[in-house]
Amino acid sequence: MALFPVLLSIPHGGDQIPSELVAHAVISKQDMLADSDAFTREIYGIKKDVAFIVDTSIARIYVDLNRAASDLPPVNPDGIIKSQSCHGVRIYRHDLWQNQSLVNILLEKYYHPYHQKIQTILGQHNNLELMLDCHSMEAVGPVIGPDQGIERPAICLGSRYGQSCGPSIVKQMAHAMRRAFELKADQLTIDQPFAGGYITKHYGNNPVPCIQIELNRRLYLEKGWLDEQTEQINTQKITELQQKFRYALELFFA
Repeated sequence: MALFPVLLSIPHGGDQIPSELVAHAVISKQDMLADSDAFTREIYGIKKDVAFIVDTSIARIYVDLNRAASDLPPVNPDGIIKSQSCHGVRIYRHDLWQNQSLVNILLEKYYHPYHQKIQTILGQHNNLELMLDCHSMEAVGPVIGPDQGIERPAICLGSRYGQSCGPSIVKQMAHAMRRAFELKADQLTIDQPFAGGYITKHYGNNPVPCIQIELNRRLYLEKGWLDEQTEQINTQKITELQQKFRYALELFFA
């Protein structure tokens, strides 16, 4: 069977700390994971079915690949290097982003290689038809977010209001996702609360359409999953979501 002609980007699924930051970080593993797109590398990781996947093992709280290279505190506390988590938890014992040499090391070692991989794939493979930037989102908007305290849909597709992907294509993907995930019309939204981040903006229609996908974590994470004593991870749900995602692509490309 032919591979789906799509490039999947999974920038926030990592859970590792760069060795360069071990001596600087004070945030707990639980708070780090609470700011990650937990298990997205597993849910979207259909390596045998798609043309290309680009992902990372590094947690987004330490190096956020879905930001512009110049996006740093104090202008943006939620930039590439962050001053606090999306829940307002301090990450480092000092203002690490003021150490320009360390920031440069992090950019050269983790940030630029990720984007160079994407650029190389897009530049060398003209048979690709679509790029998807794959994420998960909390059930309720956190402190740092466009929708603090508001309940979120099951799935949000971001098209930068039609700039990264034409309306007909994102509507086609919405139809495929609703059918594959067995959702009612109002359980999937387009561009609300997320229209797409840096990756979607930067690579959208450059040269292929790009859609950001946000899966609600309530679809697969139980309450208490961050507590090491009562950790509840439903691996069956994660497998089911992976199968549904694959089916959505099958419907989209049919």
